[in-house]
Amino acid sequence: MDQLYLLATLAGTRIAVDAREVEAVVRLTDISPVPGMGVHVAGLSALRSRVLTIIDVAALIRGQATAAERRGLAIIANISGHSYGLMVDGVSDICRVPDGELPLRGQLDPAWAPYARAIVEHEGHPWLLVSLAAFIEGGAVAQAA
Repeated sequence: MDQLYLLATLAGTRIAVDAREVEAVVRLTDISPVPGMGVHVAGLSALRSRVLTIIDVAALIRGQATAAERRGLAIIANISGHSYGLMVDGVSDICRVPDGELPLRGQLDPAWAPYARAIVEHEGHPWLLVSLAAFIEGGAVAQAA
């Protein structure tokens, strides 16, 4: 299968995201904190007349918030009818991967297990294929509980 993927880094790990899940990638500017929310909710931000909930995805993985000066980029996605910005360390490329998704193999850090779907290989490197929806529907809900 010749699917299009966004390649990025998150919490120091190479990740791939199915491009069909991605609305945009934006540089974050102002994030307004929301009192009483979990460490994974960085706050709210505006984008083209919409309010985005900004999720510190690395906080879901590592358990501690990303420093404000390192909050640079976010992948914008519409998940269950809500707009989210999922923070990433950086974005490398958007490309087709002719071999498609490969099964997970080897040792997977347990922190990534709820979000990982498969592996994709690009230019000789493995990229962990993650689901953006899983960060919201699985991880964020679990953190809030």
